[in-house]
Amino acid sequence: MLKFAANLSLLYTEVPFLDRYAMAAQDGFAGVECLFPYDEEADQIRRRLQDHGLHQVLINAPPGVAQAGERGLACLPGRQTECLDGVKKAIDYALILGVPRIHVMAGIVSDQAARAAAHEQYLDTLSKAASLLQGAGLELMIEPINPTDMPGYFLSGQAQARDVLAQVNMENLRLQMDLYHCQRTEGDVTRHIRESFGAGLIGHMQIAGAPDRHEPDTGELNYVYVFEQLESLGYDGWIGCEYRPANGTRQGLGWLQRYWHAASQTALDA
Repeated sequence: MLKFAANLSLLYTEVPFLDRYAMAAQDGFAGVECLFPYDEEADQIRRRLQDHGLHQVLINAPPGVAQAGERGLACLPGRQTECLDGVKKAIDYALILGVPRIHVMAGIVSDQAARAAAHEQYLDTLSKAASLLQGAGLELMIEPINPTDMPGYFLSGQAQARDVLAQVNMENLRLQMDLYHCQRTEGDVTRHIRESFGAGLIGHMQIAGAPDRHEPDTGELNYVYVFEQLESLGYDGWIGCEYRPANGTRQGLGWLQRYWHAASQTALDA
């Protein structure tokens, strides 16, 4: 049975952040993830995890100045020290929360002429960041993000991400494969899954309906088929539910309840 984690930055936004842990547990989630937990004390989050028997499976490192439109610093020349300081802060949170992996965002590069320098900077920063995480026993995630939602984001394609992983060549550097972003950027989702999974590159996955980023049972991606493919491959990692509910989180969880019911019936029939 596949393992789903509620993304608490997008789900249960009807209530304050710390209260979302209880709601996720009540709805049957065993894992949670979030983008940037740094407005809350790590000890407070840890208590919520313990109180509700949840695993925090992913956090992001600080993205720079988000209010100024920054979406990561890893590929930006002159910002490496700041980026790595953010990685260290994320490591501190991860060790308190028991988080096994951290996503480090690449950054925005709008000038095509600057991409070569950004690429070299990205490889160097990822190498240093992966070394920091390796010393703490953690994995570093990189995630291609589609250029419609995030124009100018440096890492947008699956092949580009695989090339980066090969060039950095650090054992704890893995692919965070968001199927929504893959569909919006290039499609051919299950082929990309098979290629990256077969190469042992996938450390985490995320889902949402495409193109509107609502529940996975809406839009053009057939997640019933996708889930069957993941099960047949033997994917045993977490799948983050990083979507924006169309009409409230709980009202839109029918897709998950149907999956759990079908998986339970399959297990009984086996």
